[in-house]
Amino acid sequence: MKRLFPLTVLSLFITTFSILSAQQNTISLEEIWNGDFRTERLDVLRSLKNGKEYSVLNYNRTQRASTIDVYDYKTGEKVRTLLNSSALEEVPYIISYEFSEDESKILISTQLDQIFRRSALGTYYVYDVKAGSLNLLYEHKVQEPTFSSDGSKVAFGYMNNLYYKDLKTEKVTQVTTDGVPNKIINGITDWVYEEEFAFVRAFDWSKDGTHLAFIRFDETNVPEFSMDVYGKDLYQTQTVFKYPKAGEENAKVSLHLYGLAQGDTRQVDVSKFNSYYIPRLKWTNDPNILSVQLTNRHQNTIDLVFVDAKKNTSELILQEKDDAYVDVTDNLTFLNDNSFIWTSEKDGWNHIYHYDRKGKLINQVTKGKWEVTNYYGFDPKTGRIYYQSTENGSINRDIYSITNTGKNKVRLSQGKGSNSASFSANYTYFINTFSNTDTPFEFTLHNGATGTQIREIKNNNSLKEKLASYNLSPKEFSTIDINGEELNMYVIKPMNFDPNKQYPVLMYQYSGPGSQQVANRWNGSNDYWHQMLAQQGIMIVCVDGRGTGLKGRDFKKMTQKELGKYEVEDQIAAAQKLGELPYVDASRIGIWGWSYGGFMSSNCLFQGADTFSMAIAVAPVSSWRFYDTIYTERYMQTPQENPEGYDTNSPINHVDKMKGDFMLVHGSADDNVHVQNTMRLVEALVQANKDFEWSIYPDKNHGIYGGNTRLHLYNKMTKFVHESLGKPEPTLTEIKN
Repeated sequence: MKRLFPLTVLSLFITTFSILSAQQNTISLEEIWNGDFRTERLDVLRSLKNGKEYSVLNYNRTQRASTIDVYDYKTGEKVRTLLNSSALEEVPYIISYEFSEDESKILISTQLDQIFRRSALGTYYVYDVKAGSLNLLYEHKVQEPTFSSDGSKVAFGYMNNLYYKDLKTEKVTQVTTDGVPNKIINGITDWVYEEEFAFVRAFDWSKDGTHLAFIRFDETNVPEFSMDVYGKDLYQTQTVFKYPKAGEENAKVSLHLYGLAQGDTRQVDVSKFNSYYIPRLKWTNDPNILSVQLTNRHQNTIDLVFVDAKKNTSELILQEKDDAYVDVTDNLTFLNDNSFIWTSEKDGWNHIYHYDRKGKLINQVTKGKWEVTNYYGFDPKTGRIYYQSTENGSINRDIYSITNTGKNKVRLSQGKGSNSASFSANYTYFINTFSNTDTPFEFTLHNGATGTQIREIKNNNSLKEKLASYNLSPKEFSTIDINGEELNMYVIKPMNFDPNKQYPVLMYQYSGPGSQQVANRWNGSNDYWHQMLAQQGIMIVCVDGRGTGLKGRDFKKMTQKELGKYEVEDQIAAAQKLGELPYVDASRIGIWGWSYGGFMSSNCLFQGADTFSMAIAVAPVSSWRFYDTIYTERYMQTPQENPEGYDTNSPINHVDKMKGDFMLVHGSADDNVHVQNTMRLVEALVQANKDFEWSIYPDKNHGIYGGNTRLHLYNKMTKFVHESLGKPEPTLTEIKN
């Protein structure tokens, strides 16, 4: 009996030590950037017209083959394989695919060369499903190929001109001939439209395939920007492209209609409307009627105009105005009678509206102090509209359906967190993608009428099990009362948090207009880095200040004409309030951010010199005078109209106040936020005799990635954080050793 007690204790000790050992894994930067925490997804999901099946792009790593596989919604069983790249000598792999409207043909993309954020040149093939035949679309790499409604033709952009191919005769017709690089573009957007209006394909087929509508960009007078590309040769090369900075001249845009039968093009006169920009064009269900969204340079008025291709007339259908700006969306949807769905913030929150074909309001479909965040569609059989919203709290997303009269609302999602939906063609089913801070992405099939879960399609339980062996701190959501507003906040506390100790704090934010970082969703790469820092004794805090999104029109747009004023005030005030907590060391509070977040972190360190002890700014804007027209003027108007707004909140003009540690990072080939921003800020810091660290990553764009680049960058940032915020709390491993 005397021997049993020590053995029991020893056994208990060994078991406890084993459990602790199994749960004490710490995150490394190598794991983050080698993809060890990558999640499984449903890649290129398409619902088939029969409403009973969907297709997914799969890749077999063993066979090195891409397949387009069709699954039964209800059973989840694979019904057939439409295409297997291993049987196609010309196609080593498939990047993406699109069906023709009747699903008889598939447009396959492969060998894409990225141009800018959304644009690419690619090799495309057309696969005939019935015949099993594969044909190269065009001998050169092209942009944005798109089927006509009957699938008989494909239009595409090549060398700044618009073309279409007749798939039966294989004849290629050149629609425009005046395209010239850095001068004239037909049917494809210029840099600033692509980046800020978020679209590349500036052409559209009419419903009967008789017309192509397209936008022509005359960039002749737009100033050029050049970037050195250092590469590996003896001499560097240059990339030169048109980039209109705030207050400078934009491309002159014009709207054109091409008739296939006559082979002629005519310009549509929209000069009587607010037509400085043409951010959207879309044919209605009437094959003769083209809808065009037009806006003025301030972007505070949008005109929805219907163009009659047959009568050659244009009519203002709807005009949306706002004292600040009006968001351009892709939510415009035409119903069978050509009435349409539109979303608007005109009652102070983003909601769904139903208008008749003449622009007369039929009904405001959704109402309440919450935001519609995605519009999924309208089922003509049931009269129900499907959407995503923040009705369950601004950090969450849920799926709902409602009648077009605004009645009989049904919540279709169950889990609290981030839900998004992909509906079957007839709205019988939807695939729900769910995640929250504790749950990596889950893909489940649901009944489209009730939301009842039918089956699970895919999960990330293996990742969840893997992460169970790591020391991860929960992301704690709350609000913080700052400057009269309840701001959303999350906190990640250090492992083995002890309220009797004092911890350094690293604040993270983006802060741009309408953005959100405090959200109940699964981890991104930065979340893993933040967890790593928390394991090393640093508290992470994120606060979405005034000007961010999903809390109403007034909250979002209050920063108008003063970007960087209220957002900076909120971050400084939040840091000061955090510094009052007994477990926060107010002398060791840092802040970091990327892009707009880098603009913010720079400003916070300079203007909040007595609050922040360090900052990291990655690819920051240092003056809005250096940024593009569409984004900047939407919020600031032009520098000629608002010089004080541009200069008062520029980090360049506050360098003299800097006291703490500052790290500045940029990619030399950043086509978005030019490295000019960092160079000008560096010069200002030098002339103010301020010590700081800075790094330029050669030939890297705004994302600063490729090879070991991200690993190198985050190693530098980690070292800087620890050197600036002081020695971290010891980890369990350090205590043991």
